[in-house]
Amino acid sequence: MLKNYFKIVFRNAKKHPMYVLINLFGLAVGMSVSIVILLYVQFELSYDRFHPDADRIFRVSRAWYNPNGDISLHLGHTAPPFGPLIQSDFPEEVEYSARLFNFDPLIKSGGNAFEEERFFFSDPEAFDVFGWEILEGEGKSAMDQADGVVLSQSTAKRYFGEESPIGKELLADLAGQEVTFQVRGVMKDIPENSHFHVDFLASMVPVVQFYGGLDAFMSNYGSNNFSTFIKLNDGVDYREFESKLPTLIDRHIGPNQAGVPASKGTQLILWPISDVHLYSNLDSEIEPNGNIDYVYTYLAIAFFILLIACINFMNLSTARSSLRSLEVGIRKVMGADRGLLVKQFLGESFVMTILAMGLALLITLLFLPVFGDFTDRPLELDLIEHPEYLLGVIGIILFVGLISGSYPALFLSGFRPARVLKGALKAGKVHERFRSFLVVGQFAISVMLIVAVLVVVRQLDYMQNKDLGFEKEDIVVLPSNTLINENYQIIKDRLENHSGIQSVSVSSRVPSGRLLDSQGVSAEVNGELSQLSLRIADIHVGHNFLETYGIEVIAGRSFDYQLASDSTEAFVLNETAIREVGWSSPEEAVGKQFLYGTRRGFVTGVMKDFHFESLHQPIVPIVFMISQDRNNQISIKIDAGSRDEVLAYLRDEWAQFRPDFPFEPLFVDEGFNLQYESESRVRTIFTFFSVLAILISVLGLLGLVTFATEQRTREIGIRKVMGAETTNILILLGKDFLKLVAIGFLIAIPISWFGMNTWLEDFAYRIGIHWTVFLWAGLLAGLIAAVTVTTQTIRAAWANPVKSIKSE
Repeated sequence: MLKNYFKIVFRNAKKHPMYVLINLFGLAVGMSVSIVILLYVQFELSYDRFHPDADRIFRVSRAWYNPNGDISLHLGHTAPPFGPLIQSDFPEEVEYSARLFNFDPLIKSGGNAFEEERFFFSDPEAFDVFGWEILEGEGKSAMDQADGVVLSQSTAKRYFGEESPIGKELLADLAGQEVTFQVRGVMKDIPENSHFHVDFLASMVPVVQFYGGLDAFMSNYGSNNFSTFIKLNDGVDYREFESKLPTLIDRHIGPNQAGVPASKGTQLILWPISDVHLYSNLDSEIEPNGNIDYVYTYLAIAFFILLIACINFMNLSTARSSLRSLEVGIRKVMGADRGLLVKQFLGESFVMTILAMGLALLITLLFLPVFGDFTDRPLELDLIEHPEYLLGVIGIILFVGLISGSYPALFLSGFRPARVLKGALKAGKVHERFRSFLVVGQFAISVMLIVAVLVVVRQLDYMQNKDLGFEKEDIVVLPSNTLINENYQIIKDRLENHSGIQSVSVSSRVPSGRLLDSQGVSAEVNGELSQLSLRIADIHVGHNFLETYGIEVIAGRSFDYQLASDSTEAFVLNETAIREVGWSSPEEAVGKQFLYGTRRGFVTGVMKDFHFESLHQPIVPIVFMISQDRNNQISIKIDAGSRDEVLAYLRDEWAQFRPDFPFEPLFVDEGFNLQYESESRVRTIFTFFSVLAILISVLGLLGLVTFATEQRTREIGIRKVMGAETTNILILLGKDFLKLVAIGFLIAIPISWFGMNTWLEDFAYRIGIHWTVFLWAGLLAGLIAAVTVTTQTIRAAWANPVKSIKSE
């Protein structure tokens, strides 16, 4: 039977090659896109599921709340006491807890030096929580030794080649302090589908010593720099357990001066480890995470493109029904019932789908490496190693075969043999309307994708070009260290002597970073110094930081290097902070007492609001103060025309300031653009898949128009003999198709408006969806359809009418 279906398909291919190729190519492209996206989605959904007992592992995050109940800050990290306290306070629910502390040290070995981003200090219990596989040496016991370090397999090979690294030493520069570690173990590389990756796992002992000993370490609730994980015992409901954590906070932190319980201002939240990658995009993460919304979006794109390809198949099959009507009539006369004919046409559909799948797999294998590199995912289609992929391929074949073949099979098998053999075949209004509905659906999807591309492009352009309230161009940022901080004034004067450098300043953070640091605050309001339940983010800066970045002071003054008191008592706040504190105006705030953490002083100035963070985040209250020992970044304002010269000069100077560290300057405007990397990727993916969707729609429209003109060849010839102009023929043949495109456009408008408004809600600052977006999308879709219809109908209109009349 299957052999017979193949024969029929190849026979039709010889008779009508263009229609078969259109169907074959359209289905192949649609299925290839679906396979690629499904591989991507499968990879995204697989994150952290490889851990033994992954369903019992949870990441602990910490959130802070304003008095109105809104979250002011939500970190994926917590303070060091919480992990051990959760385990000790709830031993019946918690089996293990472990903390990881990420650091970027310079590692030296054998004359080589590398700055490592995947270096973690760890509790020994991390091996109990995650079940990491040790390939050589020690694992958990290595973390008990102050100098113990475990390397990943690839890192061990990178540093020591094929030699055993056990017992070898590594020298680490930890914020200017050199520490010697001894390699005590090698563990298997953490898979790519993990929300964090480890190259070095060092003992937590040096960190405890840095914090001043175990007592100080376990009483520090302000240093929220530790990734905390717990493994619950079997059968524990994590939501129910999470509800007990406020009692832990109140028991160990206690109320504030006003008697408000600590749990009213901060809470601990549990995240199943398999949810972290797609659902947790907090104010701090170990590594950038994915987004479940984009997973759903890509799935929708895959479905729509596959649906468009199936619609093409249905449209062309039913449109060409008259060519097979005689065959159906004869088969019925010879005794074939409708069920048998349905099986035949469905069989032909599956044969076409199988052939298209072969082409789709070839396209996928060619395109997958490019898509994998672009999305930074190691995607591969290995049907032998992953037999579940083969089931997915079979599932796509069944879906496409049934969807694309069901309606044509029912339609063609329903012909009445008596009428067919008399030549009285007419498809009927119902079938014509259904075919029109399919064309409308195709172009509605295409218009929606075009609108999505235009909105994403405009939003990205808005974010990249919006005035942020300060000068972000031509500012180079370099990391500082203890040596640079100790000699900062000398280095500053030296750099500013270069003609291409306008200004040099230091700070704890720079614009495009996150505002994660804050302390308790009190302010003079209505004549009294009152403690505020308000989070004001702090930035420690040099005296000329505001001038270096061109930040406008709208009341009071900036910091003055000549006034010694400014180094310990001056505060400059932004407009948002002034409003949140309760002062009626910036002018009123100037001179008011202000207590921040342990520093007491006065508000000397108010700066105009500006965007320190990306446009995903709203402007929050900020306070600037002169830095004492938190100069982490150096900001260097340069002349745009001297960029290359200045960078070469800084490279030479860097070799003296930090000789072993790589010279990796970051421009502030580039830092902001990095914040929008996921949007840039979405723009590219949307654009690419929109082009494919339109291409498939155009192929279907091309086939329908070509067939329609072939069916009306004689009519066109007669009309031309009767004096019809080419324009009249074009209007006659094209108006119906363009009308369908217009209807599809009208349907797409509300759907795309709703979808893109939902997407824009992720941005604190965003564009509005202007009516011109829909206009351009409609014009583009209409132009593409018009060109497709015109190129085919004009051939029929220009044909010799004598030959056209003789064609039937």
